[in-house]
Amino acid sequence: MTKATKRIDLRKATQADLNDVLRVAHLAFGEEEGPVIVELVTGLLNDPSAAPVLSLLAFDNNRAVGHILFTRARITAPETAVTAAILAPLAVIPDAQAQGVGGQLVREGLKRLADQEVALVFVLGHPTYYPRHGFRPAGALGLQAPYPIPDKNAAAWMVQELRAGVIGSVTGTVKCADALARPEYWRE
Repeated sequence: MTKATKRIDLRKATQADLNDVLRVAHLAFGEEEGPVIVELVTGLLNDPSAAPVLSLLAFDNNRAVGHILFTRARITAPETAVTAAILAPLAVIPDAQAQGVGGQLVREGLKRLADQEVALVFVLGHPTYYPRHGFRPAGALGLQAPYPIPDKNAAAWMVQELRAGVIGSVTGTVKCADALARPEYWRE
């Protein structure tokens, strides 16, 4: 059962927030996956090929409860000059989950990216969660993941168009930041 949407404060994360960002990632993903996600976030935040980065933190009474990270991506088609980003990861600590925190982070991130004239945002994520925020399967639209996604998980590779008319006018393989370009990150 979903709880009511929690009122949170969102702001751009700074270098001074790194401990909060990494704590949220670790708590959200638990003891097994948390260290891997912490390594990924640290790598992306220090990877020049990921820039520009949009990193947002969600606070509940001055306590960091959620984080979302968007990094630069591009489409390999040579004639393509489309600005793109990849959402990875979205993290909400367990006691703040199912309260709308993740949705608020996604919506605010997409709004800020649209304001920066980013045209497409990609995510490899839960195929029942992200469509609620406007994402749809990317592979069926001719936009392939950096690493092959098995057919059984094809619906998990998704895209959202932030600039009308881009989907359908561009196809190709998405190239992500170097820190994200590891096959193990692309297994759903």
